[in-house]
Amino acid sequence: MLTRIDHIGIACFDLDKTVEFYRSTYGFEVFHSEVNEEQGVREAMLKINETSDGGASYLQLLEPTREDSTVAKWLAKNGEGVHHIAFGTADVDAEAADIKEKGVRVLYEEPRRGSMGSRITFLHPKDCHGVLTELVTFAPVESSEH
Repeated sequence: MLTRIDHIGIACFDLDKTVEFYRSTYGFEVFHSEVNEEQGVREAMLKINETSDGGASYLQLLEPTREDSTVAKWLAKNGEGVHHIAFGTADVDAEAADIKEKGVRVLYEEPRRGSMGSRITFLHPKDCHGVLTELVTFAPVESSEH
């Protein structure tokens, strides 16, 4: 069962400038940042609120670290903006299997490591009305920024 909107992924050309915009405009602070070498991105997670299932909702800002990354290709085609939406679930494996049985293509055979130690997979945007959709099982973490 999907339990929350885990995060909205926003692709950007300059992570530091984008973080400063969200900080100065809305007061959002960086909760966690990391480089995901596998996905070729540098990212910042801005925590928006806590959720009733023990997770939280975030904005995930993504800057590509190499030109062949999925985010770099997306930016070249679309420019900056909303890249994907992620839904939280207690069991990404079971949720992905259930959704796959309903005819939606799951992009990873096995979930991969995502932000802050989470487990993730993606659903094909052509099967989700043009929206790249991520499924996330979070791993509780303390902020690396505080």
